[in-house]
Amino acid sequence: MEPLVVLREAEPDEAELLASLSQRSFDSDIEIGAPGPGGPPGYDDPAWQRRMMQAGDYYCLLVEGAPVGGAIVFAKGGGACELARLFVEPSRCRRGIGTAAVRLLMERYPQATRWILDTPAWNPRTRGFYERLGFTAYGSVTLDDGLELALYEKSCDRLF
Repeated sequence: MEPLVVLREAEPDEAELLASLSQRSFDSDIEIGAPGPGGPPGYDDPAWQRRMMQAGDYYCLLVEGAPVGGAIVFAKGGGACELARLFVEPSRCRRGIGTAAVRLLMERYPQATRWILDTPAWNPRTRGFYERLGFTAYGSVTLDDGLELALYEKSCDRLF
């Protein structure tokens, strides 16, 4: 049974907390093959978190009223939405929180006909997670720093 997860718009005064949750989440990837602690741009920076609250739809994930993670969504036009970031505090992983959050996000954007995202190609945990939710890999891109990202998409005619 999935836990009761609530999505709430993140507030600027939560930027430090969200940066801390994000940092713990992404740094935990070292346990599954990351070359070292680290994450995507701004993952540990409260100022970046505040900028994303202005640039896109930034949600705080709550379980039993307590913040446990975050998600950032960008409406891309043409019916597409990008799940730009999703993170859950490591001690709460593998409890259905991420699955529930993705389901709630998709329900929140009924106009979306397609969801897109990227995740490090080397990361079996995130790739498996998104594939279990029905996302399909459709390509990859290599960033200037050499990081290869796997590109995923999901048609909204097959939600779960």
